[in-house]
Amino acid sequence: MIDSELLLQAYRLGVFPMAMPNDEIGWFSPDPRTILPLEHFHVPHGLRRERRKQQLEIRIDTSFESVMRACAERSDTWINEEIVESYVRLHEIGCAHSLETWSANELVGGLYGVAIGGAFFGESMFHRATGASKVALWALVERLRARNFTLLDTQWLTPHLAQFGARQIPRALYLHLLSGAIDLPRTFAHA
Repeated sequence: MIDSELLLQAYRLGVFPMAMPNDEIGWFSPDPRTILPLEHFHVPHGLRRERRKQQLEIRIDTSFESVMRACAERSDTWINEEIVESYVRLHEIGCAHSLETWSANELVGGLYGVAIGGAFFGESMFHRATGASKVALWALVERLRARNFTLLDTQWLTPHLAQFGARQIPRALYLHLLSGAIDLPRTFAHA
């Protein structure tokens, strides 16, 4: 398991781990880095209707490990058992969180990440129902805005994230934004 303080310090420095195909842990700090500007979050057409139609319920931190394991259920994953154990430990000490979408009391989507100060580091998301991961991301942005977070790091740009307004910025700018965000007195989990 990765030491929790080492993991948190890595995030404070703009670095995050990923399991490699041989199960060794690699450390990354991409340049450019992708962020999702909270003030410019775009809700794709039809997502509001989809959320209402499916009657998706949002829960926070009720099934953290299940969300992680669901994120790992793909043919090409960077989440191995060491990563799961390390982030479950971060969750236990209050630094890693999950936003979950539920339908008829069944976990159908979600995401997880790490919160430090006013920064949230999105790690991975999954869905088992149409739109469920999108609804979880939307709920995350609403929560971060309500709690005055200033940075949502998504690490890499994907077409999925681009539809919400994610954009790449130079690592130097990312590190500047990060340094301003991590010392802010913000809490993610409590009301």
